Amino acid sequence: MTFARGFAHTARMLRLGLTLAATLRSALRGRQDLVLENLALRHQLELLTRGDRRPRFRRVDRLLWVALRRSWAAWRDALVLVQPATVIRWHREGFRRYWRRRSQRPGRPRLADGVRTLIRHMARAHPLWGAPRIHGELLTLGLDVSERTVSRYRPRTRRPPSQTWRTFLANHMSDLVSLDFFTVPTATFQVLSVLVVISHTRRRVLHWNVTAHPTAAWAAQQIVEAFPWDTAPQYLLHDRDGLFVNPIVSRRVASLGITDRRTAPRSPWQNPSVERLIGSIRRECLDHLIILNGRHLRRALAGYFTYDHRARTHLALHKDAPLTRPVQPPAMGRIVARAHLGGLHHQYERRAA
Repeated sequence: MTFARGFAHTARMLRLGLTLAATLRSALRGRQDLVLENLALRHQLELLTRGDRRPRFRRVDRLLWVALRRSWAAWRDALVLVQPATVIRWHREGFRRYWRRRSQRPGRPRLADGVRTLIRHMARAHPLWGAPRIHGELLTLGLDVSERTVSRYRPRTRRPPSQTWRTFLANHMSDLVSLDFFTVPTATFQVLSVLVVISHTRRRVLHWNVTAHPTAAWAAQQIVEAFPWDTAPQYLLHDRDGLFVNPIVSRRVASLGITDRRTAPRSPWQNPSVERLIGSIRRECLDHLIILNGRHLRRALAGYFTYDHRARTHLALHKDAPLTRPVQPPAMGRIVARAHLGGLHHQYERRAA
């Protein structure tokens, strides 16, 4: 309350002083200066009577004083509530806003979101492609954009472009074989190790075996048995298991003329074929059985691989089996089910009535 009373008293004294100053100057100045001075003083009085604890200059108030500064030379003499430097700052800020708005006029048409997404997709899918190559592809699709636009929307890469691991697998699929171990617990709490060797061409298991004590010499012998005569592939893909990087295995692989390819540490996605095979074996077979011993495990795996090669459809093979299943038209007869793995899975085929 004390502050409010003091502020009101100060406002009344300021009004009185401004009125006296206006009266004294009115006799000495011209009519134009008198009108502008009256306008400036009345405006400041109106600011004091708005009810704010401190006078607040809104956008309209600032524009008024900017206009007075441009058209009246004695504007500083009538300014009481703020410093002249503040009015100058308002003028410069208005200048910047004016030209900023003028420079934001619409220019070239905005590129469609679908085209921008397509440019980014092409750049990520083809690290070896630059802006000219992507621009050429867009022109063949009837998209009229400039090469500069493609370069602007193409994502930048810090490291030099190189083929992806998936591209390497796809390019060498016909000469690429993967192998890996997985373990199986038995009813007597024994742990058996299974080695599988799979071809990437048709997802076909070339060799597999079971042992309770895997060694480097045993793994090297399994590789030799997997590629009899002149059937060795060009590349052998595996992880960094201690048995696979053992000198015994490395020398045996080199003697067969096979190039050894190791995946990165803790990167099972780089060996997808064998990892998916092991996952399918567990989900579709071993998770539903209690393995008694090594003989039981061999019998179960032999039955599963027969089902996997001859009956099971694979998404990677366009829903065909590794050993191609011919399409049977309805004229061949009625549909019957053939059981696999004791009825755990079935194969459906047509037979004559």
